[in-house]
Amino acid sequence: MTSTQSTLFSEIEFIIKALNPETISEDRKEVLKPLTEFIQSKVAIDAEIRLNFICTHNSRRSHLSQVWAQTLAHYFHIKNVFCYSGGTEATALFPMAAETLQHSGFEIKTLSEGKNPVYSIKYAENEHPVIGFSKKLDDDFNPKSGFAAIMTCDSANEACPLVLGAEKRIPITFEDPKAFDNTPQQSEKYRERSLQIATELFYVFSQINS
Repeated sequence: MTSTQSTLFSEIEFIIKALNPETISEDRKEVLKPLTEFIQSKVAIDAEIRLNFICTHNSRRSHLSQVWAQTLAHYFHIKNVFCYSGGTEATALFPMAAETLQHSGFEIKTLSEGKNPVYSIKYAENEHPVIGFSKKLDDDFNPKSGFAAIMTCDSANEACPLVLGAEKRIPITFEDPKAFDNTPQQSEKYRERSLQIATELFYVFSQINS
């Protein structure tokens, strides 16, 4: 397929090409299937695809998912994909999550300081950056209707049986790397979780017929 889209930053593309979706179990593929079906249904009618990744504090897994989803949609040339993230409460994008993305080749700039810094997270030279900061799922920065709410942690999944405005609610939960904060394995575990999320979203977008 030919494309006029800009290329990803080389380090990100290198990581993506090394991902191995064959490591995903059949049970996990069933968990991912509703997201694939949601995206495919929108592609089929040339509609905008809005994905809101939700976790309790919107600090780690939801941001990693948002950034990788936006990046992989670009990689697979899936158009009109808009990725968001939110929480049941607002805290801050955890620094190690941002650092993990930076080590994967993303260009990260701090746009504002404070208790809840705002980051620009760029994956390609000519594409809009993902704006990363912690926010509640119904924040004005996020869509109000016609989106898929992807629940990335068990506590948010249990706390939000209903997400107002969501067209579809899809639980795809990941283990929290927070468990390894302030340990020697912290950096390794954040990278491990980031790569798991990237691998699973690679699989999802690779299934889409555009």
